[in-house]
Amino acid sequence: LYERAAELGVTDAHYNLGVMYDEGTKVEKDMAKAFRHYEAAAMCGHVSARYNLGCREGKAGNYDLALQHWMISAKLGFD
Repeated sequence: LYERAAELGVTDAHYNLGVMYDEGTKVEKDMAKAFRHYEAAAMCGHVSARYNLGCREGKAGNYDLALQHWMISAKLGFD
């Protein structure tokens, strides 16, 4: 259901799929798919997706990009 909802542009579906692929919950862990879904949700204003993008970039060593994602998520209200 999440896949279909994401195809229809549902922001929360993209975020939830990102989390599922990130953690390997009910799907095989796939960081590329997780990143793609987080990015799609973040582009639609999903604050937690933007924060998670920062975490992924930080783990990849892209600290400047990670900081940018975290600053945007903070400005959007992420605690």
